[in-house]
Amino acid sequence: MGKKCVMNSNRLLQTTVTNVEMPYEKFMRLGACVLTEAELLAIIIRTGTADNSPVELGKQVLALPSVKENGLCGLHHVTVKELMSIKGIGEVKAVKIKCLAELSMRMAMSRAGDKLQFLNPSSVAEYYMEKLRHEKKEKVILLLLDNRSCLLEECLLSIGTVNTSLLSPREVFLAALKAEAVHIMLLHNHPSGDPAPSRQDVLITDKVKKIGSMIDIVLLDHIIIGDNKYMSFKEAGLL
Repeated sequence: MGKKCVMNSNRLLQTTVTNVEMPYEKFMRLGACVLTEAELLAIIIRTGTADNSPVELGKQVLALPSVKENGLCGLHHVTVKELMSIKGIGEVKAVKIKCLAELSMRMAMSRAGDKLQFLNPSSVAEYYMEKLRHEKKEKVILLLLDNRSCLLEECLLSIGTVNTSLLSPREVFLAALKAEAVHIMLLHNHPSGDPAPSRQDVLITDKVKKIGSMIDIVLLDHIIIGDNKYMSFKEAGLL
């Protein structure tokens, strides 16, 4: 009698395991929108270990400190080494996950690019938001525009520390003159997520504006990118 109960129990367990739908099959039947974040990652991860299914590995990725703190956006911050610290995720799987994060950023930029107008601060901020909001250090980007406000060139002027950038007006106008730009625009990010300008931001913007006015190169705007928010000197009436 006891042996029969054990056999019935084993059959029940096997039936339960069989009835658990794998993420790939679930995707094929219902589409991506019904999958959890762990299941979506499981499809990228593809194979598990003896101890953990691909879904369990996906959950461990989501539990990494950078991802847990920032949600899926944290995949931009997590390193390949951190991903490989999870048993069952080797270099190939870690690279796939990082490429997934990069693709998501480029898709967001592509959508925003359709609405990009350099005389419209919100459209410029939307376009560069995904490119800059995940950065851990300040980056200063110079946009060089022609007399119709069309982009001639985009220059990365400097990469600063966690809380300050290094910007030289001399570099700004050397690049502008070389490209024969008529208008210029500055962008930089605040890793803190708060786009409020610092005193240094205000001073350097004023300096670039004054120098530009002397040589007929107009500073159209200086936009500071925070975490899903921005600050425009033009919109704030500071230019």
